[in-house]
Amino acid sequence: MNNPFVLLVNGSPNAQGCTHTALAEMARTLNAEGIDTQILHIGNKDIRGCIACGRCAELGHCIFDDPVNQAAPLLQTADGLVVGSPVYYASANGTLTNFLDRLFFSTPFPKRFKVGAAICSARRGGTTATFDQLNKYFTISEMPVASGRYWNMVHGNTPDQVLQDTEGLQNMRILARNMAFLIRAIRAERSRNGLPTEEETVYTNFIR
Repeated sequence: MNNPFVLLVNGSPNAQGCTHTALAEMARTLNAEGIDTQILHIGNKDIRGCIACGRCAELGHCIFDDPVNQAAPLLQTADGLVVGSPVYYASANGTLTNFLDRLFFSTPFPKRFKVGAAICSARRGGTTATFDQLNKYFTISEMPVASGRYWNMVHGNTPDQVLQDTEGLQNMRILARNMAFLIRAIRAERSRNGLPTEEETVYTNFIR
């Protein structure tokens, strides 16, 4: 069986900034746990939001050919997904949310039991709201969410300052090890007994 693989998405416009510093700490720890990783930087790309055209249901991919479609094969093969964002007005970077909206909606393959984790970076505040926002992509997709010892955040205005956030970096390492454990456990259980029975989706509309 091939090595487990985790895709880490950097939603910051700054390729080597604070968010990258946290993601890189996770990647190093995942690698030490035998997990292959790739950090994908999308925060400086021109990524538009979903226009609800529905063409992805026909095409099997988004009608807009941009980093969303380029990332889709990586997510399909991944055992886990880490999403990292800087904090803007107590929320995630708009480019990143455009990317995630379209990536999760337009891809036809299941995400269930891929392990998800969100991390956020701020100078000072707004991290918990951003953290909650990003986790919703996982919890609507049957993706187990990896957790750390504290909310997954780092603080600092520069990468050097983030490196001084020893508690934040420690939590990135703990999060990565917990994620690696979950990935290995899910792989082992899948090989023995398969995944839980999947029910067909039922839609209930409250306006009649």
